[in-house]
Amino acid sequence: MRTVFVTGGCGFIGSNFIHHLLATDPEVHVVNFDCLSYAGNLANLADLADNPRYRFVKGDIADPEQVRAGLAQGTSAVINFAAESHVDRSIHDSGPFVRTNVLGTQVLLDAVRAFGVERFVQVSTDEVYGSLGPEGAFTEETPLAPNSPYAASKAAADLLVRSYLHTFRAPAIVTRCSNNYGPYQFPEKIIPLFIANLLHDEPLPVYGDGLNVRDWLHVRDHCAAVDRVWRHGRIGEVYNVGGRSERTNLELTHALLDAMGKPRSLIQYVKDRPGHDRRYAIDCTKIERELGWRPTISFDQGLRETVRWYVEHAEWVAQIRNGAYRHYYERQYGPK
Repeated sequence: MRTVFVTGGCGFIGSNFIHHLLATDPEVHVVNFDCLSYAGNLANLADLADNPRYRFVKGDIADPEQVRAGLAQGTSAVINFAAESHVDRSIHDSGPFVRTNVLGTQVLLDAVRAFGVERFVQVSTDEVYGSLGPEGAFTEETPLAPNSPYAASKAAADLLVRSYLHTFRAPAIVTRCSNNYGPYQFPEKIIPLFIANLLHDEPLPVYGDGLNVRDWLHVRDHCAAVDRVWRHGRIGEVYNVGGRSERTNLELTHALLDAMGKPRSLIQYVKDRPGHDRRYAIDCTKIERELGWRPTISFDQGLRETVRWYVEHAEWVAQIRNGAYRHYYERQYGPK
């Protein structure tokens, strides 16, 4: 049996990864280490509460003592999903992003060294590369040029990983993914936000002219990629993970309106956010060639499934919107 220490496992991608890992590998045990920030929802993993191969530990990756206590029972791999990730929030206040994304990564790297962990996977983002023009795509050799406080904090974390690789021979690998979508995504991000709004016939706020381009990757495909990298990736490498599904924000909005049978009159153009990157696109040839991973879920299929999931889980969305999800921890474990 191998134990995998997953940080940020109550978040969107982390919770999907834990579900993926336990469903696909009967020999793996998972420790979910999460501080339950506003975006961490323990209810995302309610179905695993009685699974003997799953254990939840409440802890903060930026607290060295809590991290060491969490790792004290041993683990073969640390996979770091824990991050502040909402660009708009980083523009309002970048402090939490520096603490979690930069300091937290440094604390984890030190703990990996201290405990002799075999593998450390830093889950990063294509936003560290900055913005593209109308042609081309990010490769692993693209220089880092972050344009938001969020992206800068993730780029700083990636550089810390690079330094620990060079200085301490840390057993680290970095993945950089494009925009994820799918179940359990916190409804401040565009797809779940727009679905939730449409369920109540509320307007959809589209930034600027709506022509900013993103490459969309279903979260299940992303989880399969991280799994492949953890097991078979080369230490010291960076692997880009993309969905090969570029869409403008306006095209995405139209697709959601059509999927939910709503009129386009619900589109409401709003002032663009500061420093809004125009286009992202991922070249994921390296992970396809080296590790045999490819995205398997088409954007049209994935979006239909995602809309259906949020419609069928309207109560999950409602509990986030009214704050009730924050009390799930007390119901399960008692007062904090």
